[in-house]
Amino acid sequence: MSRTIKSVFYSKLTFFNLLEAHKRACLNKGNKGEILKFNLHLEKHLINLMEEIRTDTYRVSNYSEFKVKEPKERTIRKLPYKDRIVHQWYIGEFIKPYIVKRFISDSYACIEGKGTHKGVYKLQKYMRIMKRKYGSYYVIKFDIKSFFESIDKDILFNILKRYISDKKLLSMTYKLVYENNNKKGIPIGNYTSQYFANIYLNELDYYVKHDLKIKYYIRYMDDFVMLVESKDIAFKYFDMVNNFINSELNMKLNKKSGYFPNKLGIDFLGYKVYETHILLRKRSKIKIKKKIKLYKKGYISESNMKRILNSWYGHIKHSNSYNLRCKVENKLN
Repeated sequence: MSRTIKSVFYSKLTFFNLLEAHKRACLNKGNKGEILKFNLHLEKHLINLMEEIRTDTYRVSNYSEFKVKEPKERTIRKLPYKDRIVHQWYIGEFIKPYIVKRFISDSYACIEGKGTHKGVYKLQKYMRIMKRKYGSYYVIKFDIKSFFESIDKDILFNILKRYISDKKLLSMTYKLVYENNNKKGIPIGNYTSQYFANIYLNELDYYVKHDLKIKYYIRYMDDFVMLVESKDIAFKYFDMVNNFINSELNMKLNKKSGYFPNKLGIDFLGYKVYETHILLRKRSKIKIKKKIKLYKKGYISESNMKRILNSWYGHIKHSNSYNLRCKVENKLN
């Protein structure tokens, strides 16, 4: 495999590929107004979009913004549908086939066949290995402060330039990275942002695995964990990784980062993980109890409550939570 993406831009810019990107972009969203409107003249819109990209006249549109409050308040920025097709095409034709395959095996976010639950099981597997080897050991837990808002676009683009030598593709990449004049921050909610963020922290993954040679390390976006033999080693590697994040990625760790003995368990991706079992995090228990109270007061409909419960049941089935489920069902009766 070539080390850089070369001379593929025009061969990937086809009506069929944009049509497939459209199908992915509207998956499970086909009844929304802007998509229905786009579909009325689908062929015309895709041909026009293809011509804009080919002639370098495509420009990223203006965003709409809204806030979400769970798990914490964040501002989500949303592009018009046409731009979301471009993002699907760009990621599907260039990033996934050429760059994602270079990620380490212990990176679990936004990668087909992986995800949160497999990440949690892999962490528990590593914990059991460390328990057999050392009896007790130390956990180093990292979390980056304001991760998406802190991504340095110059650093991101320079990383991408190492993968891309196709000049036309590099020009398109530049547009998608520098879509506004801000030097820092990529929009939460963009399909490209998930992959750009992963590419950004892939630099950290290679530093940890190849330079520091940490064997038991796992990352899901900006939430990452190392398992080491002792407190002294934990102190040493925490400091080294912190320095790398500051100097090479121009980011800072938040106050939740630190190291501690394995007996405390590890908060990771919505669960409390131990060598012998997996529990649900306290926040998830509180959240479902609040939903039940709102349902009983009539603020949540029966159909919405069923949807909420089904989603919650899908989450808790990966933990040792039979008794908790029984308590929740009793509260509903």
